[in-house]
Amino acid sequence: MEQAIVKREKLRFQKELDVVKKEALEESAQKAQERFELQVKRLTEDAVAKDEQNKELLSELTKLTDQLRLSKKEKDEAELSMRKKLAQEEGKIREDATKKAEEEQRLKIVEKDKQLQDALKSNEEMRRKLQQGSQQLQGEVFETEFEELLVKQYPNDKILPVGKGVRGGDIIQEVWDRRGNYAGKILWELKNTKNWSEEWVDKLKGNQRDITAEEAVLISEVLPATVKNAGFYENIWVTKQNFVVPLADTLRAKLIQMYYVKKSVKSKDQKMEILYDYLSGVEFRHRVEAIIEAFTNMQDETEKEKRYFQNKWARDEKNIRKVIDNTYGMHGDLKGIVGSMLPQIKGIEMLEEGDSE
Repeated sequence: MEQAIVKREKLRFQKELDVVKKEALEESAQKAQERFELQVKRLTEDAVAKDEQNKELLSELTKLTDQLRLSKKEKDEAELSMRKKLAQEEGKIREDATKKAEEEQRLKIVEKDKQLQDALKSNEEMRRKLQQGSQQLQGEVFETEFEELLVKQYPNDKILPVGKGVRGGDIIQEVWDRRGNYAGKILWELKNTKNWSEEWVDKLKGNQRDITAEEAVLISEVLPATVKNAGFYENIWVTKQNFVVPLADTLRAKLIQMYYVKKSVKSKDQKMEILYDYLSGVEFRHRVEAIIEAFTNMQDETEKEKRYFQNKWARDEKNIRKVIDNTYGMHGDLKGIVGSMLPQIKGIEMLEEGDSE
């Protein structure tokens, strides 16, 4: 019975245990389901919260990315602007440096050019001085040779060299015949240059008057265009060196002949003789030439002034004509605009009358 009771109690206990187990299992499953649902809910809520958080994070991340992109863009733009500015500054610095270098180079070139010009100028001045010295030396040599030639060729004459800085040409030749009679003077001027100058003529004629010489001769290898080798030019004689002796012979013979012509008429009345000597003498001729030259110069100046004032009057008349024409035109324009309301301008009728005349 005990065994039966134990067995029965075991069965009952087993049944109860199964029920309890079943109930426990059901309760456990329900609780597990609830816990699972709760956990799922929590997880869902957590997921939603995390999703919201992720969205917020994503939005913030997007904003931050945009900000970073904008910042990077601004940084890139700033860097690009800085590079441009640096490039511009660098270009400006390079340009300034280039300009400075070019200016320094230009100044160096100018300095070199100036040094070169100064050197060339110094060389030119040295060459000119040497040339002048050579020409002067050549002139002095020729003057000495010519003086010796006159002394040798005309032993009866007195050859008087004129000192440097003294008015009166280079050499004065006093012509004396074989009998010791004085016939007159020949003034010689020697030039050794490459260009002809008209100032030589006036200077020589002035020297001729100062010493009262009958004849004046200018010796030069460069002659006026109208004279080929030798000739009479502006009341003086001009000749090249090769024709000096024939010209000197001619002038000397002329002076001696004139002396004997004057001597042959000395038997006339004293006053007529004095008057004749004066009128036929070189002094009277020089005075007349001086008067004629002065009168010619005055006449030239008068002609120049006359031509100047004629041109000036023509220009003034042309300008006055323009003023009158423009005044007529302006008055006509105003009259066409204003009509009869334009007041009468005093003087217009006088201009019209003068124009009609």
